[in-house]
Amino acid sequence: MPPKPLVYNATLVERVDLTDALTLFRVMPDERPAPGWFTPGQYCVLGMNNEAKPELGSVRRSMSIASAPEEEGPIEFYIRFVAKPESENPLTHLLWKVRNGDRMYMRPVAAGVFTVKDTVGDADPRLRVMVAAGTGSAPFVSMVRSELRRNPNADLSKWVLLHGASYPSDLGHRDELMGYVETHGLHYWGTVSRPKEAAGWTGDTGRVENYFAGERLAELERRLGLAPGGFLPTKAVIFICGLQGTIGTTITNLCARGFVPDHKRMREALGVPTEAPATLFYEQYDTEPVIDIKDPAVVDPLKAQLGEALARLAGS
Repeated sequence: MPPKPLVYNATLVERVDLTDALTLFRVMPDERPAPGWFTPGQYCVLGMNNEAKPELGSVRRSMSIASAPEEEGPIEFYIRFVAKPESENPLTHLLWKVRNGDRMYMRPVAAGVFTVKDTVGDADPRLRVMVAAGTGSAPFVSMVRSELRRNPNADLSKWVLLHGASYPSDLGHRDELMGYVETHGLHYWGTVSRPKEAAGWTGDTGRVENYFAGERLAELERRLGLAPGGFLPTKAVIFICGLQGTIGTTITNLCARGFVPDHKRMREALGVPTEAPATLFYEQYDTEPVIDIKDPAVVDPLKAQLGEALARLAGS
């Protein structure tokens, strides 16, 4: 039996097509929740009925919210079209047919613990290093926007947003974020992985996880005003949202610095003491660990690096 048809309860009031495959969807529920109905970093569910193929029924998917919870207008989502879907009824293929004024489904209840409040706590003084691949920037945009909604003069100097995409046009919200660099001290760098196809791009190149490898990490330390070797969990916490490879490689790059993943099976595989606090958090919809924790050739070197780093930090 296909899923029951959804009762539409929201309207797409605006869509902004950044590219053929990347769009900002601004959705207004019929009954707009009161400001503060979600915490930055959370997600809610969007859904559509497949009217062209009603036998497939409806489809719903969780989408990170890019808006600030203090905003009273439509709810913004930053979504990529899935060209090669695993489902025979992919949501993005239905969403890309929706135009301004069309009806859709949005569950006006948020979920998720990928938030500053639920991880390190709002009072944590360390740098908040946000690592985003593609549309993984959405929860971080929500966090930054919320800071400024609550205090238009907020100092964003402890917020660091590293955003990776294939092309400059894929760096959604870039103009807005660059403005915050100038006005509020945000640390923001976009990097593109296909620079040869991006004429005129003079910014960083390579995948976003490579900021934490070799000389790139040394350069990041210089940009952030940290001493050589100073990018440590005593100074920074990591939040990652994006591809499995982005998450896995960031973890492997930072084990030698002592960053501890917030993932029970990962911690166990890496031999992390139960009392060691997590300092690396990520949004993951797949239940499988982002690195192959069953392969000793993968795990053993990382376990040794992390153990040595944690011992150094404990003795410092």
